[in-house]
Amino acid sequence: MSQKVSGLSETDYPEVFDIRAMPEQPAEPKPGQLPNVQIKQFFEKGYLIVPEFFKKEELDACRKDIEKLVEDLAQWLYKAGKIKDLHKDKSLFQRLTHLEKEFPGTNVILHKQGKLAQSFQALWSNERLLNVVEQLIGPEIMGHPVWNLRTKTPQNEATTVPWHQDSAYLDNESYSVLQPAAWIPLLDANENNGCMEVVSGGHLTGKIARHTCCWGNTWYVELSEKDIEDSLEVTVAKDKVLCEVPYGGMLLINNLIPHRSLNNLSNDIRWSLDLRWQRPDKPVGFYGLKQGIMMRSKKNPIKEIDWNSFNSVDRHTKADEELKGKEDEDEFDTTIVGPWMKKWEMTHTNRHTARLTDETLASWHKA
Repeated sequence: MSQKVSGLSETDYPEVFDIRAMPEQPAEPKPGQLPNVQIKQFFEKGYLIVPEFFKKEELDACRKDIEKLVEDLAQWLYKAGKIKDLHKDKSLFQRLTHLEKEFPGTNVILHKQGKLAQSFQALWSNERLLNVVEQLIGPEIMGHPVWNLRTKTPQNEATTVPWHQDSAYLDNESYSVLQPAAWIPLLDANENNGCMEVVSGGHLTGKIARHTCCWGNTWYVELSEKDIEDSLEVTVAKDKVLCEVPYGGMLLINNLIPHRSLNNLSNDIRWSLDLRWQRPDKPVGFYGLKQGIMMRSKKNPIKEIDWNSFNSVDRHTKADEELKGKEDEDEFDTTIVGPWMKKWEMTHTNRHTARLTDETLASWHKA
């Protein structure tokens, strides 16, 4: 298969991501808004840990909806004869692991379903959270089409993510767009259960470094520590920061800071959500498959977020429509293939890359 590496950009955009991009902060803070010194850190360091932010009932609602998603998946697998036990006696933090043992790749199937539960919608558009996002990008706020529920089962390569920059998964239009993301764990996230690590200041060049594809037996691109240091003017050993976040808190990052997700060495599933936003006058960089969703506008105030229109376009179905000569796909398929694989040098092949053809544009996920 021929491949043209196109992920690198000839133009760097430091002014989009460093302190010069920090909007003017309000004289009278809105509910939930953070002190200026914390917003300044986001732009200077590329990340910000907010240890206390969400109300318990806001995140508990997400837990309840995830329980429902896992139950629905278990019933589907059971009726199809893929598993013999529904494992109804297991808790939210154990059940998917047991389903995974019976049918390897169950966590990938749940990840690929991308069902935006009501509680996820409420969290994404939470007024206090949007007030913080306003401090990062201003009053015109659009939810980015890429959001994810993370299914980090213990000791699972498929949920352990190597160093990367988020924009490496999107098309090159995103390189000049600030897309802040909130990583929200649904339990206390620490080094033992696979929290995040970032390389502080790795965004300041405004540059996308060289990534390669694919890491291990996954669909992930990888950014080597050598390429981080050669391209992004940081030293990994000195500048990496362990981002432990308690239940109720969040980690804010931008789309250029190098980060990774550590291995889950605990016995519990580390559930988390990541949600992102950007200004609506900028390209989303999502290969033309799906647009974002307007959440707030000072110019044209939004009375009600149009979730129905947003949810009516399934990014996986839309991707499938782009395929040519696509064979009927197994509904229980546990491979993931996407266009980011074509952007970078293919240095390792596996069962995911084996499905990549010149026509393949399916399954737009990373984890």
